Amino acid sequence: MSSSFTPDELRQWQLALAEANRNNIWCHCRRCEAEWVASDEQGQCPQCGSDRVERIACWQFPDD
Repeated sequence: MSSSFTPDELRQWQLALAEANRNNIWCHCRRCEAEWVASDEQGQCPQCGSDRVERIACWQFPDD
């Protein structure tokens, strides 16, 4: 697989994406319906312990 980025450009893009995600991951438990915002893609629901967690980066939602 080839990339159109140089290694340095790829690293910078990955860092920018990580910064955009910090304190910005909306999480939703598909078992107990809990919702929370986290800094990373959490693997388990803090309320029920389920691993059925949906994660969406908040910056992907359009501003109205």
